[in-house]
Amino acid sequence: RCLVLDCRPFLAHSAGHIRGALNVRCNTIVRRRAKGAVSLEQILPAEGEVRARLRAGLYAAVVVYDERSPRAEALREDSTVALVVRALRRDTARADIRLLAGGYERFSSEFPEFCAKTKSLSNASPPTSAEPLDFGCGSCGTPLHDQGGPVEILPFLYLGSAYHAARRDMLDALGITALLNVSSDCPNHFEGHYQYKCIPVEDNHKADISSWFMEAIEYIDSVKECCGRVLVHCQAGISRSATICLAYLMMKKRVKLEEAFEFVKQRRSIISPNFSFMGQLLQFESQVLATSCAVEAVSPSGTLRERGKSTSTPTSQFVFSFPVSVGVHATPSSLPY
Repeated sequence: RCLVLDCRPFLAHSAGHIRGALNVRCNTIVRRRAKGAVSLEQILPAEGEVRARLRAGLYAAVVVYDERSPRAEALREDSTVALVVRALRRDTARADIRLLAGGYERFSSEFPEFCAKTKSLSNASPPTSAEPLDFGCGSCGTPLHDQGGPVEILPFLYLGSAYHAARRDMLDALGITALLNVSSDCPNHFEGHYQYKCIPVEDNHKADISSWFMEAIEYIDSVKECCGRVLVHCQAGISRSATICLAYLMMKKRVKLEEAFEFVKQRRSIISPNFSFMGQLLQFESQVLATSCAVEAVSPSGTLRERGKSTSTPTSQFVFSFPVSVGVHATPSSLPY
């Protein structure tokens, strides 16, 4: 069995990746503090059994790739790929580690059928400075924030408005099983058909939405663990619900607010958390990054077992090109998800 690791940033992976590839967690903070000694615990998500399978030697090969590196000699010592390979060599014994020559850029060009690309479900364009947020299209009279459908943030996480939450046809079409209502006045229309949770927050500068972050994150995770899908909504799907989605991405993907905001805005262009919510998100960012640094500081990435092992950049024998890579995984379904 083959494990494919995407060593690109979260945003790049989410925009498009090789089917079945797992995105490693090796952002700027991790790389700066790692000093060449990251561990599998730091770079691989806790979900699933990937780390245990790696250590047990259950993967015949591990394929790593970045955006476009042509060969191992071109990798920098502090690059994400080099750090990941060193961690794999320290913590695994039997896997054949390979670099995908040319990276995702070349692979997606030559084998698009083996790649997954995220498409936004919202066709709405961002409002201009002169447009009020409730400006409707001339022909249908529908407010901008209600046009289109909910957008996929992650495979199990969707963002939308109260209008979307009232459209059972939309919810069923997307496979929604639960709703997170981030308001005090939006009704839960289909209780008994879907799981609901309400976070009664007003959209104003006095509201303390950050006190609900962890509860909201735990709720989203609980839906994910049951293989469900959750729609996070408020009235317009612009401020409150967007803030919750941003907090979730920051916490679970360990990304900064700027990166999370860009990621969500690419999918729902009209998001605009109010000024107070943005300040609370920035404070949450500092807490998340501080927690990440604390975990990295105590991570057993430099154990005695690892001393004396080579930490050099992989050699050219570590590189393979596409005919070999396709042979390793004949069909996308053979890749671990």
